[in-house]
Amino acid sequence: MEPGQVRPAPPGLQAGPTAAAVVGFLVLVELTSGVLQGYYTPLLTDIARFLGIHDADVNWFEAAQLMVSALVVPVLAKLGDMVGHRRVLLASTAVTAAASWGVASALNFWLFLAAWALQGVYVVWLPLEIALIYSRSHARPDGAALTRKAAGILVAGLEFGVIAGALAGGFIGAALPGRLWLTLMVPAIAVTLCFFVILLGLPESANRTGGRIDTLGLVLLSLALLLITAGLTFMRINGPGTWWAWAAVVLGIAALAPFTRHELGHHDPMVDIRLLRQASMWPVQLTAFLFGVSVLGAQAPLSTFARTDPAAVGYGLGASSGLVSILIGVYVLGLLVGALLYPVVTRWTTPRITLMAAALLVAVGYLLFLPFHGSMAEVLVNMVVAGIGSGALVAALPSAAAAAAPLTQTGMATGLTNATKTVGGAFASCIFGIALAGSALGSLTAGTGGTAAPLAGYMAVWAICGVTALVAAVSLWFVPRLAFGADLPA
Repeated sequence: MEPGQVRPAPPGLQAGPTAAAVVGFLVLVELTSGVLQGYYTPLLTDIARFLGIHDADVNWFEAAQLMVSALVVPVLAKLGDMVGHRRVLLASTAVTAAASWGVASALNFWLFLAAWALQGVYVVWLPLEIALIYSRSHARPDGAALTRKAAGILVAGLEFGVIAGALAGGFIGAALPGRLWLTLMVPAIAVTLCFFVILLGLPESANRTGGRIDTLGLVLLSLALLLITAGLTFMRINGPGTWWAWAAVVLGIAALAPFTRHELGHHDPMVDIRLLRQASMWPVQLTAFLFGVSVLGAQAPLSTFARTDPAAVGYGLGASSGLVSILIGVYVLGLLVGALLYPVVTRWTTPRITLMAAALLVAVGYLLFLPFHGSMAEVLVNMVVAGIGSGALVAALPSAAAAAAPLTQTGMATGLTNATKTVGGAFASCIFGIALAGSALGSLTAGTGGTAAPLAGYMAVWAICGVTALVAAVSLWFVPRLAFGADLPA
């Protein structure tokens, strides 16, 4: 068949599980994703001791996984459009399961780092799920609305999984002292069970393009993303004076120029640049990038600020690790509420207005930190406001991208929202590390004050998060008024 031609669904493909059953199976997948994101957090110090590494070296886990996620999401999302979203979801789950077992069995730092990085493949799950749901519901007049509702439910499942995973990790780790390998088997078992849920419970997406991967486009995009994320990572770890880290970022951005030229001239591009130029798409992708700044970059500064002793340095909350866990838990609950409210609010207004309102909530939540950060109550209010907006955006962005894309490019469009969000998080991680002068880890001790990050650094973090969210809200104003509506044709 010709590249780009839609391959019709096999007979009987629409039969099988009901839409509610499909969403139910996918909620189990997102619960597993949440467990992966929350389970290890209480165990990071134990992992560092087991591997014999310094606490600061734990940063390499996040850095490596971030790079893998940025590299694989666009490729796997495109493959989903080509060969089937369920098929790629199944394959990515198998890889994540193997990596999770590797994390549980690794006996040295480098094996653990490789397995942890490979776990980053799970980031493609949500975009593939949204694309799968949209491909099966697009023929209905309210297909986009059903996709939005399903996205809210899936993200709610994800955030519930984060909470359950964090609680389970702390409890099981305390119950099994000295047997970390056994504790780390729990997420591996969960992902393995998730593989069989997908294998036995999910149908394939209804439309596939077939064709071949744009190899040169893949190489150019991978090179650009690798250079950018690697440069930002090393800049954060080694400091802003690392010239070769800056050089890597510049080269990565420069590599996007030949990539764009190649994609514009290719009959079946890896990334459809013309689609990204459309008024209903580029604001969504820009919002994903700007949203990554706060949702992926601001949580570590929040934790270190809360642990800083105000008696020693004049600011901070002097909170214990338990209180910080409560603070993060309240934020995650805000995310859950925002995800569930998103499809409800869109019934009263348009998805465009809802997206703008969510971005504004994020902006207000972080800008409130500038005058109000002196007590736990003030910080909790700020994080609830930002969390509700963030939860709505997590659900809204992939479903909006799916509704704005042709049916055969939903995987590519939804996958790009996660890829751009990841790159935005990498930029934020670097910038925030510079703003805090590389001392955030020191503030965890919060006793001497000599290693605490300056208040001006935290103010810069909150201001950047607020301003980027405001810019996102403004960019969404340029989306056509009735974009992403329930009655738009596929």
